[in-house]
Amino acid sequence: MKRRLALALSASLALGALTVPFAAGSAQAGTGSTATARHACPAPDARALTEAISGLPDDATAALVRVGGTCGSWHGTAGVRDLRTQHKALPDAEFRAGSTTKVVTAATVLRLAADGRVDLDAPVQRYLPDLFRGTSFHLPISVRQLLNHTSGIKEGTGWGDDFAVQYAHRFDIITHHQVITSALAKGPAFDPGTQQQYLNINYTLLGLLIERVTGHSYADVATRLVLRPAGMHHTYFPGDDPRIRGPHNRGYQLADGEFVDVTEWVQSDRWAAGDMISTTADLERLLTSLFRGRIVPRPQLAEMFTVPSDIKDATMSAGLERTEFDGVTYWGKSGARYGYSGAMAATRDLSRTLVYAITATDAKGAGMNPVAQRIVLAAAR
Repeated sequence: MKRRLALALSASLALGALTVPFAAGSAQAGTGSTATARHACPAPDARALTEAISGLPDDATAALVRVGGTCGSWHGTAGVRDLRTQHKALPDAEFRAGSTTKVVTAATVLRLAADGRVDLDAPVQRYLPDLFRGTSFHLPISVRQLLNHTSGIKEGTGWGDDFAVQYAHRFDIITHHQVITSALAKGPAFDPGTQQQYLNINYTLLGLLIERVTGHSYADVATRLVLRPAGMHHTYFPGDDPRIRGPHNRGYQLADGEFVDVTEWVQSDRWAAGDMISTTADLERLLTSLFRGRIVPRPQLAEMFTVPSDIKDATMSAGLERTEFDGVTYWGKSGARYGYSGAMAATRDLSRTLVYAITATDAKGAGMNPVAQRIVLAAAR
């Protein structure tokens, strides 16, 4: 899973290899329409992007793409909403955004830090003492180390990696308290701050920290401090509800040569680390609002663009991941749940942005989905 996320993110951020910004304009896949450029810079290659998402194979049943930047944008939609009806895919569909949830969680913690309610240098044991009592975690783990995945806490127990087993338990509930308890019982993987290991458990703990500090639910606080200010009106946290409440394209997993409908699935064990439902437009709003300093004050926002300098091969900051390509730095996050895979990425100055969501039939596979790869290569033209 970690390798797939890294590959997807790196490829997504490779979009920034073109240092010339977009031209003003937009196009819907298949329309061939573009607007007149405001600046002497090339528009997104509408033909290449349309071809990238046209005639989807078994790798995905629908694709939604938003390419943007300071010089323009392109939006495209392809595929079907439902394999049974073959109705066209919905361009504004809600989907399971997976680990992009971590960007919202990180922003929420940083907002609380800006308000003086959370000290990023303080040990998480100060905020959640009952959880660590009686465990073998004797060294302090700072809030910042949870944010940048250097805590040394091992992953919690779940249903395992086998699709058939997970599918059989898709309506069963593992609470985030169970996940945390099982993780802490395993003891540390390494001393805090000495390595970086991307794991959901760090953000599951941050979700609980948010609740302890505020006295309100994670969903309520994240909605108030991040989603509403960013204008994300079609983003929410489903809790134990297995449904996607709004209009959506159905998700499928290809298993033993058959398409298995995986649209309904309880994601509560992922919680603050990955249970968010969103849209590509909302994720684009999140990117632009965050990077412009509208959600998190700039002193705390710097945490989202700071990777530990003393850890070899570290790439992750608070909620985001950094990729260097041709001397240019890009920041973003990918995420996937069965049936759904997506990513969002941008340069720090927002000269280029990319958000895509595909109903990937191998969303938890080891490599990058071929449709996602085509989207990224087309966007880089």
